[in-house]
Amino acid sequence: MFSPSQEEHCAPNKEPIKYGELVVLGYNGCLPNGDRGRRKSRFALYKRPKSNGVRASSVHVISTPQASKDPCTQEEGSRAGSCQACAISPSPEEEISRLPRGAMEVVLNADNSGLIEPLHGGTTRCEQLYSHSAALAISTRGQHSISYTLSRNQTVVVEYTHDKDTDMFQIGRSTESPIDFVVTDTISGNQNDESQITQSTISRFACRIVCDRNPPYTARIFAAGFDSSKNIFLGEKAAKWKNPDGHMDGLTTNGVLVMHPKGGFTEESKPGVWREISVCGDVYTLRETRSAQQRGKLVENETNVLQDGSLIDLCGATLLWRTADGLFHTPTQKHIEALRQEINAARPQCPVGLNTLAFPSINRKDVVEEKQPWAYLTCGHVHGYHNWGHRSDTEANERECPMCRTVGPYVPLWLGCEAGFYVDAGPPTHAFSPCGHVCSEKSAKYWSQIPLPHGTHAFHAACPFCATQLTGEESCVKLIFQGPID
Repeated sequence: MFSPSQEEHCAPNKEPIKYGELVVLGYNGCLPNGDRGRRKSRFALYKRPKSNGVRASSVHVISTPQASKDPCTQEEGSRAGSCQACAISPSPEEEISRLPRGAMEVVLNADNSGLIEPLHGGTTRCEQLYSHSAALAISTRGQHSISYTLSRNQTVVVEYTHDKDTDMFQIGRSTESPIDFVVTDTISGNQNDESQITQSTISRFACRIVCDRNPPYTARIFAAGFDSSKNIFLGEKAAKWKNPDGHMDGLTTNGVLVMHPKGGFTEESKPGVWREISVCGDVYTLRETRSAQQRGKLVENETNVLQDGSLIDLCGATLLWRTADGLFHTPTQKHIEALRQEINAARPQCPVGLNTLAFPSINRKDVVEEKQPWAYLTCGHVHGYHNWGHRSDTEANERECPMCRTVGPYVPLWLGCEAGFYVDAGPPTHAFSPCGHVCSEKSAKYWSQIPLPHGTHAFHAACPFCATQLTGEESCVKLIFQGPID
């Protein structure tokens, strides 16, 4: 994991190599209370000074006899928790020494020969001790591992070894040190009240991105991340299976979904199909619901390679992946600021009050100001703020436009400041409905057609700057400004 300074200066004598950036949908340039440390709205992935990638190397199969012979089986009337065999020792060495002889067999997987059936014998202990002991046996050697609990009687632990050719970055809700990018649930609309989040659906160790250290610096995504003990545990109830080639694989509880746009991230792009990514990086069709036990079908002609504009959904937050090359062709904050100043220099006026309107500076993008432009989102006419035009037969935020008599939402306009969401460098001429965020026409139309996951099985288009669900026939409207009357 990098500190912010390491992120920016991992190569002191030359420009650091950037793999790409992750941008969280629903934030307009930064978190509501400011970006802090590893928790921010945008995270850049740079080539590390030293590789930290891992790759699968060997398999450990742990087998225990039937539960009826397990000393953990409680006799009738015995006090719960009195079984001494279940007492997990804090010492990894002690745990390893308690493993029964013959309970674990190591199979090198270099020749892709698959798993060998485990041996049986020796004194047995509880399921938890076996699975954790196997992982501890590996972690004491400083190795990463993934543990698949198949039943009370069998656990498979896949050992990972160092890969000098890749860098690994981990994303999740946890603030523990293995997590590079801390992500929390996105609240649509106004995100200032984080108390609305009662129970997060984002995994503490949600996913990992592995980048090749050599050109073309390919980035791949995998479900689940390694914890502080360098382990990933898939419990007995998690979806898991053995592939025809003998390798184990599985899915996380709420899943990691990915959508690759067709045609890249440009004004001509079209939405792709949402897929689920497995722990080992295979691509599957979606489950019936996010946490269903039955996995989808394997999609053999698709991969887990991220491309410019790929969307990653963690069931509570959606991330946009931008490649270094894609960012090179994306407008910058300076460009967006220049567009803001250009609009204000044209001195747009309220057609009724005839007062000059002006978009607030980027630093004050959340504060409604006196000169703030407001718009009727059904017709697109831009006005200054006024407190009239209400109709008794309409919703509270709906007004009648004095220019064309159209009834619709009347909201303040906000300039979209997160440059990573723009598909082109065009002028900000269109507003999303009903939130009023403004961006270029092609960017607005692109996001209006992207179905984003919502809840356990729903999808809907949303504003990328605030995550508000879009409404209206086209979800966005062309703004009609009136110039000054001199």
